[in-house]
Amino acid sequence: MSVARAIVLLNPKTPPPVSTNTSLQRVVISGGGTGGHIHPALAIADEIIRRHPQCDIQFVGAIGRMEMEKVPHAGYPITGLWITGIDRNWKSLRNLLFPFKLIHSLIHANRLIRKWKPQIAIGVGGFASGPLLQRASVKKIPTLIQEQNSFPGITNRILAKRVDRICAGFPGLDRWFPADRIVETGNPLRERVAALANTMEDEELNRARLHFGFDDDRPLVFVMGGSLGALSMNKAVQHLCEEHANGLPFNVLWQCGGRYETTCKAWLESHTTAASDQIRCHGFIDRMDWAYAAADVIASRAGAMSIAELALVGKPTILVPSPFVAEDHQTRNAESLSERGGAILLKDQHVVEQLGDALKNLLEDTEKSQLMSKSIQQSARPDAAARVVDAIESLIEL
Repeated sequence: MSVARAIVLLNPKTPPPVSTNTSLQRVVISGGGTGGHIHPALAIADEIIRRHPQCDIQFVGAIGRMEMEKVPHAGYPITGLWITGIDRNWKSLRNLLFPFKLIHSLIHANRLIRKWKPQIAIGVGGFASGPLLQRASVKKIPTLIQEQNSFPGITNRILAKRVDRICAGFPGLDRWFPADRIVETGNPLRERVAALANTMEDEELNRARLHFGFDDDRPLVFVMGGSLGALSMNKAVQHLCEEHANGLPFNVLWQCGGRYETTCKAWLESHTTAASDQIRCHGFIDRMDWAYAAADVIASRAGAMSIAELALVGKPTILVPSPFVAEDHQTRNAESLSERGGAILLKDQHVVEQLGDALKNLLEDTEKSQLMSKSIQQSARPDAAARVVDAIESLIEL
């Protein structure tokens, strides 16, 4: 029994649903490249194992990409394809290899399908899902893709006309995909993340604040730029510290990202002011549940999975889309939420000068904050993984 299967089955909080007419035995899940693709893939796999403990789940990723490490760490086997995307600089020498990599990956994917004989092939976006799902569709194996963003990635846009079902993380994807194949499921989150929807008691909230070194009753702002960090958001926190050297109207939990941790902590230690005493800097936060729960207002990047988590948390939120992602999809994610009153969209080029005022205004405007919390919670899909597996089961004859 794999580690992942053992963890899922031994978790007392989520017993396997009773299923009398379904029996998934062989499933292949492909894609990756970023955490935004990998985490929903693992959440789907976990839910399949909860329902079908004996199911054999095989992952397919791209050689050299993070899924080749993250998926085995989660307890699932993975095979790599020799595939990359096309460089946007058409003069790049890397593009000369792309046709060879594609042909090689299609042949390899064909062999894997012949070997594993999956009942269904699932794609979550990323380079590897293209060849795998293309070959599966040719062989008439049921296919399903899960699209996390409000603006779909190129691989899923190419596959959309071939696959049997499209599970959408955001509404409005019928602009790119066949409407009759779309099921709006939300973005699947692993169980420990889905638990963020649970409300903490006052005693546990106090423990959460103390865990991060806050022992007063000032409001707490949580600023996070993702696991790698965001330079502009880090500069915005530094600007706050300098602008309010005599003291901030709130405390700041600052998740600066692993690659910036050394420099940001050194910067904070060199600024011994009243404001710096109110800021706690972390490269990586091990207890995100406590960080979310303790925060009164959150400022975050606008990745699809971050938004899915924030919807569960239900706190007033400022979204700062990264301008460095493919096709500016974070801006489209943020717009999808801000247009419904679920968040404030603050452009990256304005975050240094405007973040402080935006945070202060939200903390002072209680009515707006409450309406925003209610609106963002309406976007929450704690059962997204279950909805995706429902769609998987509906596609195959069992």
